[in-house]
Amino acid sequence: MSRSRVPVMARLLLLLAFPAFASTTPARALDEQAGEKKAIDACDKRLCTMLQQKTLTGEDLKCALSKTWTKSTLKQGDQRDVQWMFGDARCSVHIDISREKIIGAVTGKQVKFWVPPHTANCLVEQDGQVKTVTATVAPKIVFKDGRAEKIWINLLQVDGPTAIKATLVTAAQLNDTIGLFHRAMLKSVNGYIHKHCPRDYPLTHATTAAAPKPAAAKPAKPAAPAAPKKEGG
Repeated sequence: MSRSRVPVMARLLLLLAFPAFASTTPARALDEQAGEKKAIDACDKRLCTMLQQKTLTGEDLKCALSKTWTKSTLKQGDQRDVQWMFGDARCSVHIDISREKIIGAVTGKQVKFWVPPHTANCLVEQDGQVKTVTATVAPKIVFKDGRAEKIWINLLQVDGPTAIKATLVTAAQLNDTIGLFHRAMLKSVNGYIHKHCPRDYPLTHATTAAAPKPAAAKPAKPAAPAAPKKEGG
């Protein structure tokens, strides 16, 4: 997984409103905002560290993220039943997820991980104009032995131009009812947890210079045998 890829939980919030169109292709649309990649990478590192250390103590996952996509990138996700008929897009979201819930999801035997509702604020180009779109999602993921087995987008609300809204609602419904993007989403989630994080952010253990081993003691030289006594002495 590319280091520029949005972390899995962030992708499930930023991209679940655009489930068919998730991509790791670098974006240059709508004048990509300064700091987008830096913020994504920082959140990526925090989440990966959390997932690998699996410790309940520490801060929750909180990130302010923004991601911009070109129209050509979004078109790569076209399906027969859902196609992106608009231009470039940018979405922003504030991630706030409990560390305890994240760790519980990847360490439990079988866990239902319900992400609390998050709202993505998006700008989408339509007919040469930039339109505002907001989408609130509360993704549901079932984990078994640390691997995602089922995912629902669970789109709660979307506001915006009719055509854009209809596309998002249709995409979410097709995934949650017939699993249109289900396999790809599971592959993305599990690949992130079990391949990307260990590869790009391997756990580093504090290392200290090993104390030099004491030199092996040299065997003591045998004492010289006492001179034989003279007879008659």
